[in-house]
Amino acid sequence: MSSRQKYVAFETILAKEVRRFTRIWVQTLVPPAITIGLYFLIFGNLIGARIGDMGGHSYIEFIVPGLIMMAVIQNSYANVVSSFFSQKFQRSIEELLVSPIPNYVILCGFVAGGVVRGLAVGAIVLLVSFTFTDFYIHDLTITVLIIFLTAVIFSLAGFINALFANSFDDISIVPTFVLTPLIYLGGVFYSVDLLPDAGRLVSSLNPIFYMVNAFRFGILGTSDANIYWSIVMLFTFSALLSTSCIMLLRRGTGLRH
Repeated sequence: MSSRQKYVAFETILAKEVRRFTRIWVQTLVPPAITIGLYFLIFGNLIGARIGDMGGHSYIEFIVPGLIMMAVIQNSYANVVSSFFSQKFQRSIEELLVSPIPNYVILCGFVAGGVVRGLAVGAIVLLVSFTFTDFYIHDLTITVLIIFLTAVIFSLAGFINALFANSFDDISIVPTFVLTPLIYLGGVFYSVDLLPDAGRLVSSLNPIFYMVNAFRFGILGTSDANIYWSIVMLFTFSALLSTSCIMLLRRGTGLRH
């Protein structure tokens, strides 16, 4: 295929993915805004008023980056895992696999769709947060870089989950038993300075901890983790997951019966 044909293939897959979640925006874009709004209301206004400052910021300001990141992680992951598995379940993915489209173009199309949904929901949550508190973005470059890489990583993770899933029940196992605990233990609602030494050690093994704190640095200018180490980790995870997805596609893992 020529470069032009590859771009058309990528654009077609991406357009299909975007239309897929925008067509049912009441189910894909509105619920995260309502859920995060409740988090702001309960944890930010009601409980946060009793907690006081956290890391030199009001508690509601402190949790803004974590809540945005939580929404991006959940939605970028959910978009890819549900879309790709649905096509695998319906056997329509075989039409793509027998076409001359390279595996990396197929992967990029699905991942880009997950990134678009993740960033769209992140933007909505950001707008919702302005109704509860005022803040200024400390470093726009780092903020955009971190949120983009995070959306890419969890879109890739969703792709891997879809490849190995054998039923619709399988695509809910990882979000329920892996993602949710990692998110809630990733410093979204608290600073690791409040934890005992054992708690800090456990947090240091959680990759989402570095994502949340790097994003918090981009928005508020404070972080419990080294920002440069966090960025290196994000690029490393992106490269490893991308390579893994291409290898699994090439082998036909979960696609050949």
